[in-house]
Amino acid sequence: MTSKNPPPLSSKGRYAVVVVAFFGWLFAGVQLGIVSIVMRESVKDLLGPTVEGDYGRWFGWLTASFMFGAAFGGYLLGWTGDRWGRKRAIVLSILFYSLFSGCTYFVNSATQLLLLRFLVGLGVGGMWPNGIALVSEAWPNVSRPLLAGVIGTAANIGTMLFSLLTCFIVVTPDSWRWVMVLGTLPIVLALFASFAIPESPRWLALHTNRDAEKQSMSEIFKPPILRITLVGMLLGTIPMFGGWGSSNWANAWASEVGEKVQNDDPALKARALLARSAPGSVASLLGGIVASTLGRRTSYALLSLGCLVCSQSLFRFSDPTRPDFLWWTAGLGLFNGFFFGWLPYCLPELFPTRVRATGSGVSFNFGRVATAFGILIVASMLKETFGGDYAQIGQFTSWIYLIGAIAVWFAPDPSEKAWTVD
Repeated sequence: MTSKNPPPLSSKGRYAVVVVAFFGWLFAGVQLGIVSIVMRESVKDLLGPTVEGDYGRWFGWLTASFMFGAAFGGYLLGWTGDRWGRKRAIVLSILFYSLFSGCTYFVNSATQLLLLRFLVGLGVGGMWPNGIALVSEAWPNVSRPLLAGVIGTAANIGTMLFSLLTCFIVVTPDSWRWVMVLGTLPIVLALFASFAIPESPRWLALHTNRDAEKQSMSEIFKPPILRITLVGMLLGTIPMFGGWGSSNWANAWASEVGEKVQNDDPALKARALLARSAPGSVASLLGGIVASTLGRRTSYALLSLGCLVCSQSLFRFSDPTRPDFLWWTAGLGLFNGFFFGWLPYCLPELFPTRVRATGSGVSFNFGRVATAFGILIVASMLKETFGGDYAQIGQFTSWIYLIGAIAVWFAPDPSEKAWTVD
């Protein structure tokens, strides 16, 4: 029978875990950037000439499809990580978003693109819970705020690098498929991970011990873990909806305006995403430290209010032709970025080891489900209700941050040991 305190991993193994988790989430961030920059251009190519509202509607549908895939992937591949091992699930996640990104190169209809973006989302959703679970279990004695920041910032760095690239190699309706070939590169990382990273010692101890409790996907929805799951789902929803269901419309807005300005500026959408992702990269690195310093609830509430001010100013008082548009976008990216260091710090330790990847994956990805439904609803209202005006959409949807500033106070007091059930 295996000891409950397995020997720690070698230094080489622990560093390999960090490298794979970091780059696995970084390349997932590239896929997030593809949604913001490429999807509207791809449907313009696939649909041909039509009215702007149809492009915006398909942009919303494609974003929602990706979010649904990520949510389902977080649940399914999170369970895979708890049942069959973190390492296997990480390799599968990277393969999913790499291979199906490559398949997108060959699409000839918007419907095919919709399906493949869902499949890419599966891999992106699976990477997050398994990556943070493996890192936290491979480095149990390292500061969790530091680890949360390292993993949390990876996706923002990936998005930032992609947006920087597309500032120089502009994505247009006539030139967007090369991006999908770029998305296949992480296959190399999957091959490296398959032989270079060790399995979590805590997971091995649990699953080789005959007396270990059996784990199932449904356990997180039963008492006593149900309460923690509901809290985690609430906290995961606000920043996800705010980032994708609200501020992401600013990129579609910048894309539209970039085409209409006198000196056609197709790179405006890339600069807008760069303005949001660059400060977000720094903020997410510090998110865990901010949470541990100010407290979970206080920091979450303050970040929500900061996002609300920046997003309302962005959509209500500015537009993509004005210099302050990028400044408000950067402010929104800064405040929202902190959440993605906050979440990997606070969510995983809510759950016991046997359901950690499943629980944190569902908590984080439930926000993607809510966001996807929200985007579908807004996309259907784009032309009739909002008159195709992206600014009105942003003004309306960004009030979600006010809900976050209030709702976090219904979470458990983090000073109590009841914050974690392990």
